[in-house]
Amino acid sequence: MTNGQFRPTSLVVATLGLSLATFMQVLDTTIANVSLPTIAGNLGVSSSQSTWVITSFAVSLAISLPLTGFLTRRFGQVRLFVWCTLLFVLASFMCGVSRSMGMLILFRTIQGAVAGPMYPITQSLMIGIYPPQKRGMALALLSMVAVVAPIAGPILGGWITENYSWSWIFFINVPIGMLASMVVANQMKGYPAPNERPKMDYVGLITLVIGVGALQIMLDKGNDEDWFNSPFVIVTCIVAVISLAIFLIWELTDGDPIVDLRLFRHHNFKFGTLALVLSFSAYFSINLLLPQWLQRNLGYTATWAGLAASPLGIAPLLLTFLVGRYAMRFDLRLLATVAFVVMGATCFLRSRFYLEVDFTHVAMMQFLMGFGVALFFMPVTVILLSDLDQNEIAAGSGLATFLRTLGGSFAASLTTFLWDRRAVLHHAQLAESLNPYNPLALSAIHQLGHGNAQAGADIINGMITQQSYQIGFNELFYSLGWIFLGLMPVIWLTKPPFSPRANALSGGH
Repeated sequence: MTNGQFRPTSLVVATLGLSLATFMQVLDTTIANVSLPTIAGNLGVSSSQSTWVITSFAVSLAISLPLTGFLTRRFGQVRLFVWCTLLFVLASFMCGVSRSMGMLILFRTIQGAVAGPMYPITQSLMIGIYPPQKRGMALALLSMVAVVAPIAGPILGGWITENYSWSWIFFINVPIGMLASMVVANQMKGYPAPNERPKMDYVGLITLVIGVGALQIMLDKGNDEDWFNSPFVIVTCIVAVISLAIFLIWELTDGDPIVDLRLFRHHNFKFGTLALVLSFSAYFSINLLLPQWLQRNLGYTATWAGLAASPLGIAPLLLTFLVGRYAMRFDLRLLATVAFVVMGATCFLRSRFYLEVDFTHVAMMQFLMGFGVALFFMPVTVILLSDLDQNEIAAGSGLATFLRTLGGSFAASLTTFLWDRRAVLHHAQLAESLNPYNPLALSAIHQLGHGNAQAGADIINGMITQQSYQIGFNELFYSLGWIFLGLMPVIWLTKPPFSPRANALSGGH
């Protein structure tokens, strides 16, 4: 079944099914974040142990993403998508009924593993079923889902946990996934299936699982373990480096690799993926840093921090169809450049935030950045897929999404590390004048503590800590602003044409 064989009604229904399943999958990357304290309390584990609910999902997701190309060649895109969705539903149900942390982590691992191929396959199927002139709109819709779902996750997860039970953050996937899988299976039953059976690359698979798994665990746990002062981090780093080195050498020389790294021979895929990874890493840093700052420095609850961040999704919701309909009339590199300027400018503005900033200003900056996000995902996606053949799209999308995810993990670890280190540095600098030889400091301590020197010193230390993290926050956002501006030349390394009639976006050569 090609795009020409889809009736308009079937096209709309299939799109809804694909989008619904993808929204569910992307939502689950963040929905459990704010529920961890409740989960830890109910299952009787420590807060540090509960973070494996997030880590297990992230590790298995990262491992399965680059396998998308191999799996679609072996099982077919529609069949694989439907089975992944059904297994995701089953794993979600088992997560909800879990009564031990071990059981929950096991099914979160399965959930992440089957979630990996879903977004890349959706991207490939959207391109396959839409006529060339409407593929930009299809990708814009998918980009909106990818932006809105992670924002909605913590808000929805917090509300469900507070009003019902943490189990329901997983149970809600059951009806959504069942409906989506039935719709896709019914509407796309005539979609072409593969007639090849690629051989299993066991060396590539084993080294990928070990290497990516060790790397993701190191990135997730490194900050908690004090990085390379921890033997655990050192061992996982060594395992990751050795395994990934073997993986790269093997995949580049094997005749039928499980991950086709030769996709990087395509010029636009290479530089488009580079732009995607770097820009998404900076974007991910913002989404990580802002809620933490709101809770740590301004005293917001997790729910209110999520609400303050949520205006980011308004512009993508409003502009999705406009961008999808008219983007192809412009040079997509220009749209991406405008996006980088807008996102960089909002970072510079937020680098001037202070401890008394109100909710409205925080939300307004998120709203303005949303215009940059709306102009970013769809153009960059079209650019990086523009010189791939039709049969390479699923593999290329999976590989690009994998690298984007890995970039986000690196960014999360680096951002948290730098924020803590800069805060420690500024705390030491600000506290230098607090000594027994400074009469102004002694007077302030006496007044704040109402005669109790220790109480006064504790109050001042808390104020200094707040200011230290505030300065670190401002420095990081100032740096992120320059990173976005520095990405503008990268996108201009790609070459037109980017129109829907080019290679992959027209169904092949």
